[in-house]
Amino acid sequence: MPSLKTKKQVQSLNGKLASLTRFFSKAADRSLPFFKTLKGCLRKQDFSWIEEAEKAFQDMKKFLAHLPTLTAPIPREALTLYLGASKECVSVVLLADRGSSQMPIYFVSRALKGPEINYPGLEKLALALVHSARRLRRYFQGHPIQVLKDQPIRQVLSKPEVSGRLAKWAIELGEHEITFQPRNAKKGQILADFLAEVEGEEEDVSKVEESPPWTFLRMEPLVLEGQEQVSSSLTQTRKNHLCLRFDFLASNNEAEYEALLAGLRIARKMGVEKIHAFVDSQLVANQIKGAFEASQKTMQLYLEEARKIISEFKKFNIEQVPRSQNKKADALSKLASLTFAHLTKEVLVEVLKEKSIVPKKEISQVEEGECWMTPLYNFIKDGVLPEDKESAKKVRMKAPMYLIMEGSLFRKSFLGPHLRCVGPLQAKELIQEVHGGTCGIHARPILVTTKIMRLGYFWPSLYQDAKEVIEKCQSCQMHAPVSNRPRRDLIPVTTAWPFYKWGIDIVGPFPQGISKMKFLIVAVDYFTKWVEAKPLATITGQRVINFV
Repeated sequence: MPSLKTKKQVQSLNGKLASLTRFFSKAADRSLPFFKTLKGCLRKQDFSWIEEAEKAFQDMKKFLAHLPTLTAPIPREALTLYLGASKECVSVVLLADRGSSQMPIYFVSRALKGPEINYPGLEKLALALVHSARRLRRYFQGHPIQVLKDQPIRQVLSKPEVSGRLAKWAIELGEHEITFQPRNAKKGQILADFLAEVEGEEEDVSKVEESPPWTFLRMEPLVLEGQEQVSSSLTQTRKNHLCLRFDFLASNNEAEYEALLAGLRIARKMGVEKIHAFVDSQLVANQIKGAFEASQKTMQLYLEEARKIISEFKKFNIEQVPRSQNKKADALSKLASLTFAHLTKEVLVEVLKEKSIVPKKEISQVEEGECWMTPLYNFIKDGVLPEDKESAKKVRMKAPMYLIMEGSLFRKSFLGPHLRCVGPLQAKELIQEVHGGTCGIHARPILVTTKIMRLGYFWPSLYQDAKEVIEKCQSCQMHAPVSNRPRRDLIPVTTAWPFYKWGIDIVGPFPQGISKMKFLIVAVDYFTKWVEAKPLATITGQRVINFV
């Protein structure tokens, strides 16, 4: 086939390639140069066959000469899905295991439009999965799908609060039986070719996702009017400022440690993994590095607490800097000491009631064991589903409504804070405390349910459990108002009054009988159904009166 020379020939080629997209991989990427030649080409004179299109045309001819052989899936067979993403296109290949190799079933490719081109690499892969689920809906509904990828797609979809579109995609994919597994060895030449084509793009994605370490700045506390103010700030691409006020007496070294610990706790809650701390205290920096020895008992406790939190980070560095290089935190501390109450709109403000080294009161933990939270927790954390297919489907559909924070399961709430999920033992204690505890008012089940949710707790059978516990409450049984109403609805009964009301009718004429009788006057009692009848030769008013 010779090179294309006219606009009509390019349009014809694009139409033919569109009908063959399911037979070869990365169809959008291979066809993109042809579409670029038509961009802005409104007249025939504007058409130009560029070198990039000629190279893509020659490569396309070679590729079409050796198209792969597709196979048909077996009913309920587990299928494998591979994803690929480039700068302007996403590609998917659906395969089935045939012996020691993998055979392709369907190729899907799509060109990105508008803002989709600027999506991060992981979101492009998630978009490829969503597009394949829409395009290959009958395969996704009839087969379990196993997505093999070396990128954390499952983790991105399990935390959709980062982006609204991710939440929408996670709910849409929840109806399908999709599992995510790390990519294994390549099986078959078709898969090897597909992975080789997207290998460069995947390396770029991994480079983009690598985040630099966070920088933690803090300064020496400022004492003014008997109150100590300290300032901390976390910086990366955005700045987060923290001001602390102590409601206790503390030395300069203790305030240094308190500010450092507060910043580390904030970084831990933000999910920071790598952090670089700059402090202007030589004592704190060298004690944490191990160059100085903590001789005082208070400093030993602070050092132990700091190392405990530092061990939770993947990488931590601390460096002592001169005060001249810590001017931002210094200025924030002075501002906080003067107008502390007016900083809440711009700066995160925290008031510490007691020192971080004061031992906290230990609360006995209730061991729940296996309960309704176990399948959801295992799926969100490790991607493990129950063996039963129906149970696995329910878990996948419910999982987007839950998240794990600091090792505990929470249910997302749209109108308030997240609700902490509890098991049966803790649920029973909560109901008893809210219903009849210290501040309990022995309210109805609906009020107890509402109060428990406002306190920040949740479990699926909340209302039913509250109703069962309240029905067995002895105080409610003893002090409840006594009702004189019957336990069952009354059934009205008509008073028996026989022969009080009659129904009268005239029947006939019949064939004449004895004494020319051919009519019959009949009366029936409504209550007893007693019948009275008398034959008549003629019907007159007097005869009816005589009968009655």
